[in-house]
Amino acid sequence: MSELAKVYNPLEIEDKWYEYWLAQKFFEATPNPHKEPYTIVIPPPNVTGILHMGHMLNNTIQDVLVRKARMQGKNACWVAGTDHASIATEAKVVAMLAEKGIDKKNLSREEFLSHAWAWKEKYGGIILEQLKKLGCSCDWSRTRFTMDEDMSQAVIDAFVHLYNKNLIYRGVRMVNWDPKGKTAISDEEVIFETRKAKLYFIQYPFTEGEGGITVATVRPETIMGDVAICVNPSDERYKNIIGKKVKIPILNKEIPIIADDYVDAEFGTGALKITPAHDKNDYEIGVKFNLEVIDVLDENGNLSEKCGIPKYVGKDRFAVRKEITKELEELGFIQKIDEYQTQIGTSERTGAVIEPKLSLQWFLKMKDLSQPALDAVENGEIKLYPNKFNNTYKHWLENVKDWCLSRQLWWGQRIPAYYLPNNEVVVAETPEKALALAQAKNPNYTKNDLRQDDDVLDTWASSWLWPISVFDGFKNAEDNNNFADFDYFYPTNDLVTAPEILFFWVARMIMAGYEFKGKKPFENVYLTGIVRDKLGRKMSKQLGNSPDPIELMKQYSTDGVRIGMLFSSPAGNDLKFDEKLCEQGRNFANKMWNSYRLMKFWNVADENSEKTISQDQIQRGKTTVKWFKAKFNQGLAEIEKDYKEYRISDALLGVYKLYWDEFCDRYLEAVKPDSMETQLMDRHTYNETLVILEDLLKILHPFMPFITEEIWQNLRERKTGESICIAEYPLVNNEILAENTKENISKKGEIAFDLITEVRNARSAKGISPKKSFDLTIKTKTAPDFNEFLPIVEKLANINILFSEETPNNTQNIIAGTYQCYLAMGDSINLEQERQNIQKELENLQKFKAGILGKLQNEKFIQNAKPEVVEVERKKLADTASKISSLEQTLKGMGN
Repeated sequence: MSELAKVYNPLEIEDKWYEYWLAQKFFEATPNPHKEPYTIVIPPPNVTGILHMGHMLNNTIQDVLVRKARMQGKNACWVAGTDHASIATEAKVVAMLAEKGIDKKNLSREEFLSHAWAWKEKYGGIILEQLKKLGCSCDWSRTRFTMDEDMSQAVIDAFVHLYNKNLIYRGVRMVNWDPKGKTAISDEEVIFETRKAKLYFIQYPFTEGEGGITVATVRPETIMGDVAICVNPSDERYKNIIGKKVKIPILNKEIPIIADDYVDAEFGTGALKITPAHDKNDYEIGVKFNLEVIDVLDENGNLSEKCGIPKYVGKDRFAVRKEITKELEELGFIQKIDEYQTQIGTSERTGAVIEPKLSLQWFLKMKDLSQPALDAVENGEIKLYPNKFNNTYKHWLENVKDWCLSRQLWWGQRIPAYYLPNNEVVVAETPEKALALAQAKNPNYTKNDLRQDDDVLDTWASSWLWPISVFDGFKNAEDNNNFADFDYFYPTNDLVTAPEILFFWVARMIMAGYEFKGKKPFENVYLTGIVRDKLGRKMSKQLGNSPDPIELMKQYSTDGVRIGMLFSSPAGNDLKFDEKLCEQGRNFANKMWNSYRLMKFWNVADENSEKTISQDQIQRGKTTVKWFKAKFNQGLAEIEKDYKEYRISDALLGVYKLYWDEFCDRYLEAVKPDSMETQLMDRHTYNETLVILEDLLKILHPFMPFITEEIWQNLRERKTGESICIAEYPLVNNEILAENTKENISKKGEIAFDLITEVRNARSAKGISPKKSFDLTIKTKTAPDFNEFLPIVEKLANINILFSEETPNNTQNIIAGTYQCYLAMGDSINLEQERQNIQKELENLQKFKAGILGKLQNEKFIQNAKPEVVEVERKKLADTASKISSLEQTLKGMGN
């Protein structure tokens, strides 16, 4: 047992115990048929990432769940890893190369990938090391990366499987094109931003006769791709010109005026220019009317040769917007320009404005895959917490679109499609298998006749397999793998993640689980909120409102930051982060430390010295121990309910109150030795206090792993290999709960401690020293219900308790439960002030009573509330009525 420092030093303690946990391999898990598995897979952070506040919240919650399960004797396995993040990583590598004067275009695929792997090896592990600083108890021996060889093979195998089921196809579709990343991205990777824009009113002249039709557009740079003007058929303004032709300004190219109900007659001029290559809705109209598709932009977002105007070819789309606007104005085609607020789609990874673009891509049919995933949540096989997200989930899956799988990048799993000289395609896991398929078509084909697709798969095409692939669930029998890990740890228990990836990660993992393994990937999904600043703004580098988590941990301790995050993080709701919460966490750690140091001063009595301890102290100890055990088990039962409903913040608050309010502020004061000199403590009370503190440390350990380990290790002599993180988690003692229900021990103790507080407040209000003793009369014929606690009240409040049926004169009224108590403080009592105080309290109680009556007289409340909740309200009503009656009698006894 080491010497306990006077001041808590978290930095020394945190490093010491984390190294100890790793050395003892407490976090490592292997299949054990004699133990129940508990499994969580980490939402793999991007390999490009560093720790931010969202990671802090998410991973703290996961660690709480895993540590608790481990202490409950389960075989807890938390798998860590990182995501290769195709777009983000490739962008980082391209930028790094540019700094060295190297252009990606001048590199071969193999040369670029060698640079990418080197970058990954240098920077890719940063966030995992930061998670260790957070105290995450992951099985680091199982750390995976989504581009590990076996993980990539799983992605390829899945693609081939789905292709062979005719679920994957290749076709030209409108996609979200990222001109900066030069790749297609999914709808979910598009972030819409509200921006100021301009609405340009451009006149298209009729080919015959005078006049023309005015169109309002935000994109004059795409008019060279216009193929029609569309109006609403019911719009009276345009009925007579449907079927006529107009000329595109500058180009003088003729295009028809068509009609379709899609057009909003109220927007702009009610006339819409149709540019099928550059707008999803225009494309649909183009298909409907069999219109030409003219793509006037290249992959970089520059004007292409198809625009038909040489001076604009190769120029950026936004630069051309300015130039063509000027030209149109000079030629008299622009009638006016209005300021306009609109939603602009941007790439989540690069920030570039998204360009709708027709592109030849690989797609996965989602309709059939989504049905089992929808059923699983609707029938409760998989539960979302909070369940308010069930409707969002249902809406997404009932309106699911085909998934664009291909990305025009090099970093990622290359699509296993091989093109033959006749443009046929074969899909296979390896080039060798692809050649065999090709030779089945033509025996003369050689490997040189095969050309593999240049694109890679969407990053999510690896992430959706994560719960399966981390346990080698895709390995074949020929790998001599008996699926021991997969069969034991899958399906996993809990997934903790953010609502914004509910569809394109959570839902897809559920789809993959049922498609590839015929069962769910996890049982419960805990959806965290977004971490915002105290003003409610989303944290961002631009706003400068996102603190550095590592610096926070240095300042407030890791334990302090962990519980600071959880103090205000109800599931599914955004949390307003304030550093004061971390300060509160640090203060709690200091409180724990100081309270334990107080115990270190106690001297445990031996057989002889115990005789010198007063019976009053010994009895106080027994009563307090009995009360705290009742209080602890009552609290633990509520905490377990909170865990069951994934109310992690509420569970923490329950533990916090037990430790700080009940143990530190009440229990330790009630059992402390009478003698300040000898600090002599009877052995029974001391031993019971150790057990109580051990249990408190255990239920707090998942939240505050470091300080709880330090104190626990110092409570008794411990051997190497012992740790609180594998100590047995306390169970609710039903016998103590039953005894408490029968004897109402915790309630009696509550009355006693509240009475102590009231007496102290009365002294403090009048500036009277706590050393001065007073009489306190309890108005009762017989000893009160909380009689066994009276020695504690007398000791801690420094009063002498009397019983009487009469109301003593010149006293201050105090209520203890339903008992009227009178504190005699001599001349310091102001009777008139006391009358006013009692009258004010009566008024408050009457309002409180009216509120309870309102609830109990509300039929909806009675019908919908649980019976135990209704019973609590009825008990409150009875207690309040009793207090009102007592106060009224007191006022009556005081006279006018």
